[in-house]
Parts: sequence; structure tokens; C-alpha cells
Amino acid sequence: MAGYLDPNDEMVQAFSKLGTTPVSDALDRLGLGGQVFGVKPVDRDFTLCGRAFTVRNEPMTAGHKGESVGDYIDEVPVGGVVVIDNAARLDATVWGDILTIMADRNKLGGTVINGVCRDSQRALILDYPIFSRGTYMRTGKDRVRADAYNEPVSLGEVRVLPGDLILGDGDGIVVIAKEHEEAVLKAAQEIDVAEERIREEIAKGGRLDEAREKFKYHQLQSRQ
Repeated sequence: MAGYLDPNDEMVQAFSKLGTTPVSDALDRLGLGGQVFGVKPVDRDFTLCGRAFTVRNEPMTAGHKGESVGDYIDEVPVGGVVVIDNAARLDATVWGDILTIMADRNKLGGTVINGVCRDSQRALILDYPIFSRGTYMRTGKDRVRADAYNEPVSLGEVRVLPGDLILGDGDGIVVIAKEHEEAVLKAAQEIDVAEERIREEIAKGGRLDEAREKFKYHQLQSRQ
């Protein structure tokens, strides 16, 4: 169950063939961050890969009641991944049923929330990938408001800039900064190939220690 991929973005297409595990290992090898802690898919079969369209929320203050937290949805490009920073707030949602319907209709790549979503069943029905810190039914209306679009946001300890590449699967989310995409992709592909060869070797009955030595497993994630 994958979100829509931008067919014109070669880097997105390449990363979509990888899981978060080799990409995380590649980030470690290069001394980079990007592994998001605590944000998980609503369904473990969900995957996504695309460029970040960022939304930053803030608590509602006097004079701002009734504002929407979702009117930006038609501005997100095809294949884009909506990244919402709600400061990890767990008691007020910023994504629900109607936004899921719109995002699916508009062929978005998925949604990642530093916070919670609701109406999660709709995402399961439509196979629209949502990654969040949980689900909770209480609306964010009159509690939070969208403060900024396509500005730097946070997914916990990981900073996300507009256009950064977001990759997600059953193990969570990794963020790849634009300036490091090529290096991370190259390292992740090397790791992915080596691990597949190790799997093939042990499937034939080989020893794990010998397979790891043969394909330099212990050097794959070491900082270089």
C-alpha cells in the first residue's frame, strides 16, 4: 500500500526501491541524521516516498478561532508528502477523513505527522499512507492553527526542509536532505546489494559469519 510516486523525479523513483533500513544504515555510514523516532505508519504495510510539503502548526490563541488546519491541501504537488509539525501534540488532531479523501484524489505521496491523526479507517480503505505518533478522535479545530507553509519544520529531533526526500515503510520514517541525496542513495544501494547477497549465501546453507566476512557486512554501516 504505497502512496503515489512522482514519475518525473528520478531520485524519488530510486529511493522508492529501497527500504528505510539500508537508507538508515547509509545515513549512519555518512555521519548524517534523519531517522525519525516515534512516528509510525497507521498500517505497517504503508510505504511512501516523495518530496516534503511542510506545514507548521501552533496552539490557537485569542482572535484566531474557527481557522482551518487543512486548506493548503490543493497546493501540494502530485506525489508530494505532507509533513505536518504539530509539536508532537497528542491531544488534538491535524489530519482526518476529508483531508485523506482529498490527498488520495490529488495523488499525493502520503502524510507524515509530528502529532496524531483521526478517521484512520479511511486511510485503510483508500490505501493512503499516513505516518503519525498515534490516532485520536479529538479535533484540532479551535485548538491549533496552521502557522506556516513550506518553511523548516521538525519531526522530533529531525529537521525537515521543503523539498527534502521523505521515505517511509513499516519501520518508520527517514528524511534525506537534498544536498546529501546522491551520497545517501549510493551508500544505501551498496548496503542493499550486499545484504541481498548475504541472504542468498545463507539460503544455500552457508555460514553467516563467512557470508558477512565475504561481503564486508561489518563495514557496511561503519562511518567512512
